[in-house]
Amino acid sequence: MGKGTILVVEDETDILNLIAYNLEKDGYDVLKAGTGEEGLKLARNRRPDLLLLDLMLPGINGLEICKGLKADETTASIPIIMVSARGEEADVVLGLELGADDYVPKPFSPRILLARVKSVLRRKEASSGPPEERRIIRAGEVTIDKARHEVRVGQDMVELSATEFGILSYLAGNSGWVFSRGQIIRSVKGEDYPVTERAVDVQILALRKKLGAAGDLIETVRGIGYRFRETP
Repeated sequence: MGKGTILVVEDETDILNLIAYNLEKDGYDVLKAGTGEEGLKLARNRRPDLLLLDLMLPGINGLEICKGLKADETTASIPIIMVSARGEEADVVLGLELGADDYVPKPFSPRILLARVKSVLRRKEASSGPPEERRIIRAGEVTIDKARHEVRVGQDMVELSATEFGILSYLAGNSGWVFSRGQIIRSVKGEDYPVTERAVDVQILALRKKLGAAGDLIETVRGIGYRFRETP
């Protein structure tokens, strides 16, 4: 029995076949598309468990595909990992804002790609569980009790503001995923809350300081935003 079905949309045949080979070797069923139009059609008709999406495609590009799928309730829940070339940081940020879950920069290691795929699928499975199972988040030495609004590092209680608690819960609850500053603040304050990128950076700086050594779990992803490092 396969681990799930992954749709790979990539216009470079060698890269498409390389990705497909490694996914199939690891036990996944793979759908392949060489154009944006074909990928969009397959995503809507087959509804794969995950979509690996190249951003630079002829015709319909990756950002347009991402926007279209996330705007359709029948496909909005399909996780999307963007595959981007160096120098496309602005497109990656926009993709994350549109609802993509993660990104892998080219050139990439097949091992890194598989790790990202497993991480996103694992997070999808965990997020679909009963709400009571998601009230406590544990990551390394950090324990977040969302019901009690408490954070501990080891046995020590950490006092956080409501905004700091919301940001930490969002990042730690989606460990391994990269989020733009806009995504982070909207997760806590809502869609119309006015905020500058500097304000988010200040909140992250304060969080790291209060968490002490565990603050290193919050990683800066240059040009993109932040993520909470996955722990064993």
